[in-house]
Order: sequence, then C-alpha cells, then structure tokens
Amino acid sequence: MTNGKVTARQKILAAAAEVSRDVGPAHLSLDAVAQRAGVSKGGLLYHFPNKAKLLEALVEYHLNLFDDALCEKDKELQGKPNSLLAAYLELFMVDLEQCQPPPSGILAAMAENPGLLAPVKRYNRTLLDRMKAGAQSESAALIIYLALEGIRSQRLFDVDVLTPDEQRKVLTSLGEIAAAKA
Repeated sequence: MTNGKVTARQKILAAAAEVSRDVGPAHLSLDAVAQRAGVSKGGLLYHFPNKAKLLEALVEYHLNLFDDALCEKDKELQGKPNSLLAAYLELFMVDLEQCQPPPSGILAAMAENPGLLAPVKRYNRTLLDRMKAGAQSESAALIIYLALEGIRSQRLFDVDVLTPDEQRKVLTSLGEIAAAKA
C-alpha cells in the first residue's frame, strides 16, 4: 500500500485471488478479474500484459501476504524458543480453523504453467533455511515444516485423509516439538 491507499495493482491482485477462489483456477479470465477489480481490461493489461504475468504476480502476492503475517507473528513470539517455528505453526492453525480454502492462485498458476511455481519453491527453501537457523533443533524444524506442508498439500489437492481429531493430535505434537528447548 502507498500512503494507506490501495493501488490499482493491489486491487487487481485481490480480485484475481477472489475470482480464482469463486470460479476455480481453470476459469480465471482477465475480463472477470477486471470486472471484479473495478478497472477496465486495458487498465488490467497495463499492469499485467497477459494472464501468465497476472498469475505470476498472484503467486508472489500470496507469498508476500504469508511472509508478512509470518514475520509479524515471529516478532510477537520473540524470546520464546523456536519462535519462527511456533509462528509458522500458529499461522497454519489459524488458517485451518478459519476453514479457508488454500490459495487458489497457486492452483491457477500450476494449471496454467507449472514454471510459475518457481517462486514458491524459492520461498519455501528460504523459509526452511530461516526456520532451521532459528531453531534449537534442525530436526524439529524439518519435522514441523514437512508435517505442515504435507497437510497443506493434501488440502490443496483436496485429498486430505486426517480426521479433525487426528489433525488436532498432529498439531498438538508439533506444538510440543516447537516448544521443546532442545
């Protein structure tokens, strides 16, 4: 945001995320996004010259939103053991409780062009490295990261098999791992 105002680019990205969530990633169209954002198609094309560029920016948008929330939560937990691991786990649990669908922009990008997922891979590698560096146990960081990403992937592809009780047990165990001092 600039001076508290939402830019046209930000409105377009938010609209693209909504359209993708509402109609499914395969049906995301530039016309629908422009209409939802309240901009002309020419205005949308000024910021994103084609659908691939919009999807690429949508992936980055989701990553930036997540990273901003993660950094904020990590600051709140500073001084606690494994603060970044705990922040990652807490944000994951909030998403789970809100029953929000996974970021459909990621699915839209994958459907359109799997190469658009390169920023996700880079971000995840960087995130894992940050978590390992700030963790008291590298193994704990790896276990928490892999368990949460496994659950997230199952949700993303709508193949989750854990019952709510099983999920709670897993998340409780991960919380105990994150809270451990060694």
